[in-house]
Amino acid sequence: MRKSGLTLILATLPAIASATSAGMTNRIVDAAYNHGEVMQTAAHLTDRIGSRLTNSPGMREAERWTQQQFKQWGLQNVHAEGFDFGRGWWIESSMVRMTSPRPIMLRAIPIAWTPATKGTISAPIVVAPISDEKHFAEWKGKLAGKIVLVSLPAAPKDATEAPFLRMTDSQIKELDSFEAPNHDPDSLKSGLKRRTFSLKLDAFLKSEGALAWARMGRRANGLVGGDGYNYKVGQTPQLPAVEIAAEDYRRLARLAKLGPVSLELNNNVHFEDADHRAYNVIAEIPGSDASAGYVMAGAHLDSWMAADGAADNAAGSSVVMEAARILSRLGVQPKRTIRFVLWSGEEQGTLGSYAYVEKHLAKRPPVNDAELAAGGPGVASRVSFPVTPLPGFKDMTAYFNMDNGSGKIRGIHAEGNFAAVPVLRSWLAPFASLGASAVVAKPTGSTDHVGMVRLGLPAFQFIQDPLDYSSTVHHSSADSFDHLRPDDLRQASVIMASLLLAAANTDKPIPANVLPSQPADSDPFRYRDPSLD
Repeated sequence: MRKSGLTLILATLPAIASATSAGMTNRIVDAAYNHGEVMQTAAHLTDRIGSRLTNSPGMREAERWTQQQFKQWGLQNVHAEGFDFGRGWWIESSMVRMTSPRPIMLRAIPIAWTPATKGTISAPIVVAPISDEKHFAEWKGKLAGKIVLVSLPAAPKDATEAPFLRMTDSQIKELDSFEAPNHDPDSLKSGLKRRTFSLKLDAFLKSEGALAWARMGRRANGLVGGDGYNYKVGQTPQLPAVEIAAEDYRRLARLAKLGPVSLELNNNVHFEDADHRAYNVIAEIPGSDASAGYVMAGAHLDSWMAADGAADNAAGSSVVMEAARILSRLGVQPKRTIRFVLWSGEEQGTLGSYAYVEKHLAKRPPVNDAELAAGGPGVASRVSFPVTPLPGFKDMTAYFNMDNGSGKIRGIHAEGNFAAVPVLRSWLAPFASLGASAVVAKPTGSTDHVGMVRLGLPAFQFIQDPLDYSSTVHHSSADSFDHLRPDDLRQASVIMASLLLAAANTDKPIPANVLPSQPADSDPFRYRDPSLD
């Protein structure tokens, strides 16, 4: 008789480094593949709730519903932990239409945290590429009564990479290379200038009498994103703004070379100011040894608003929730508490996880440089020293993060923690038949484990098959349920639950890295770039 693939997996899984019995491992696999609910959870977060921009009504509903689910599954200490954020914002409806030289609907979206049009704006366009304050002088006196297209209409590029990818073993092996730290004190300010420029641009356009502005979408194939970052109270832009799909934007620019072009905009968007705090959702399976600390899994619950935030990051949130459901329903009694966290504010700079760091793990002194301080806790974690551990610093003995789409887990990034490599390899070894066995040196950034890694704590991000995450769905209007892969998310749930249980029960916790101190400039002979001033 021919055995099924799942039967073979169940028959071949050994114990995980003696920390979790083979019997429990098999029960986790059975619970995920034969009785799983990860896709139902993902469908509710995407199809039912939809986009979950931080502090929007969608995010508030997601905060409520996920706590309800954790409680229903029997988890304990379920609560929301708040931190200062800013205004909520959401889109009720939007319309962008070219009215001359011919009528045509355009693929476009309001830019997050820009104001409503308060009805329909009808006006001619002007293509005025403005990417720096030095460009303002060229356009003085030329923008009154116009809708200003501020992006340079760059030509389309050939697609040279596969739009959908599952990693080969050789591609994964390429990730196993150490990246030496590169500490360049000046490089941070370059990125911060781009972030702060949008408010200066908005103020200039308003002062010149412009009615609205538009930028070009970053991707091809009609995709739009609409991400914006002026969510803080008192920093709301004054002009309505939209992102127009690249193909439609180029058409407008070509037509504007030949004669007048007019648009209609109607952005019906709303701000939410009842509560300016954002909330991380936390739930636990209590450990039997209160002195042994806790292990943690996390994913960000917030999303952008162009679609339903499926791959980014209902996928990771659903896997974390599924691991919690499985372990709770199996009645595990771990040595260490297992904590599950769904972060908020990740898309605005991993704000929720940094708030957790500052509340539970470690403090840093204020950043004295005003320009760097404006970059928030992500910048502070790179320039602010010394680190002062809090009493709970050593309680967190492992953290596992998922935030790279819905592709199956292929391994884990060791994040520069060489001492952790043998332990992680032993825990992943049983899952080679599921495609997940690699432990690689190459680090990952821009998600919620980073603040913990920068404290030397054992915090890790999984390697995942890319699928169409980077090529298509990430921060785009295509990020919907159809781009999730059920078997991949079931596999990820198995590995998340199993590694959490192994970390919770192991006699010796994963070794931590070094508590960081002020690093030296990697190139002491570098000259300062005056353009950064």
